[in-house]
Amino acid sequence: MAELGKKYCVYCLAEVSPLRFRCTECQDIELCPECFSAGAEIGHHRRYHGYQLVDGGRFTLWGPEAEGGWTSREEQLLLDAIEQFGFGNWEDMAAHVGASRTPQEVMEHYVSMYIHGNLGKACIPDTIPNRVTDHTCPSGGPLSPSLTTPLPPLDISVAEQQQLGYMPLRDDYEIEYDQDAETLISGLSVNYDDDDVEIELKRAHVDMYVRKLKERQRRKNIARDYNLVPAFLGKDKKEKEKTLKRKITKEEKELRLKLRPLYQFMSCKEFDDLFENMHKEKMLRAKIRELQRYRRNGITKMEESAEYEAARHKRERRKENKNLASSKRGKDDGKDGEFAAIENLPGFELLSDREKVLCSSLNLSPARYVTVKTIIIKDHLQKRQGIPSKSRLPSYLDKVLKKRILNFLTESGWISRDAS
Repeated sequence: MAELGKKYCVYCLAEVSPLRFRCTECQDIELCPECFSAGAEIGHHRRYHGYQLVDGGRFTLWGPEAEGGWTSREEQLLLDAIEQFGFGNWEDMAAHVGASRTPQEVMEHYVSMYIHGNLGKACIPDTIPNRVTDHTCPSGGPLSPSLTTPLPPLDISVAEQQQLGYMPLRDDYEIEYDQDAETLISGLSVNYDDDDVEIELKRAHVDMYVRKLKERQRRKNIARDYNLVPAFLGKDKKEKEKTLKRKITKEEKELRLKLRPLYQFMSCKEFDDLFENMHKEKMLRAKIRELQRYRRNGITKMEESAEYEAARHKRERRKENKNLASSKRGKDDGKDGEFAAIENLPGFELLSDREKVLCSSLNLSPARYVTVKTIIIKDHLQKRQGIPSKSRLPSYLDKVLKKRILNFLTESGWISRDAS
């Protein structure tokens, strides 16, 4: 016979005095938590019937091993308090739970069980949807401090600062980009009687002002990145000469001018890397064409290429001499006086007929021509082998003479067209 005052499960007959589930549709049907969770049915009772939780107040929600021994009645009072007083008001919540709990105990229990516990992990997602965005965060938001944080001051003299109207402590100029941008918000004020249209209009003004601030800062960053201030002051020429790794060709200068609008989308380093990679691509394409020419002529090893080039030059020289000899047969003897100005100079006998014509037309002595020719061919061979070299041409060789000699050596096959 059941002891007086105790309650038992009608399905498994276990004692359910601390906590039981009572069916609201069937009479005298009370189940233990295990049978209720398993969906036990008995008599007219069905698992989909409504139920009522009957708690004696002594049941522990987290089990007897939980720290503090909080009963289900205290847990219910704690949840009511967090809803009523809000997170953080631990003194009011402790008073609502009961005198037996201190504010420190209430805080530790709620944080450990409902936030960092299994219940919190299951209910609180990693990314909270529809969360209010913190526009004051330092990650580039509309009101981010990064918009107004000044860059390091420019390293310029006081006279140069006055010339530019630059204020180093604020990193500002007396005349900024879009100088009248502040007029958009200078007269704004928030009033309690503003309607929705007025509020949206004021927000639009703030948004326009923020966009102008971003554009102003972007232009400052571009000027810093590409050293436009030293360029304006004429101080970047010496720095460019120090950092210049290779000579920029005329074609590359023209291409840089055409691609100047891309400066605003790329940093200075990225832009330099772009042209450096384009130069490498050009050199690789020239090398590939040279290797393909070797392959077409049966050259499969680099050691054989030197012999091939030497034999090719000999063939070209014989061809030139043959053409010159045939052209001289149809000319009178008065032609021999063409080289009278240089035929008695040293090195005349080392020149081919075409070279004699070149030296005579340029009014260049044979010895000087041989010196310039040797330097140009030596630099060309070093570049083909990947050896960096700096050409030291004589001072008496101006641009016109150099261009004529380079064209002559290219047409004669002494150097390749890519090198010229």
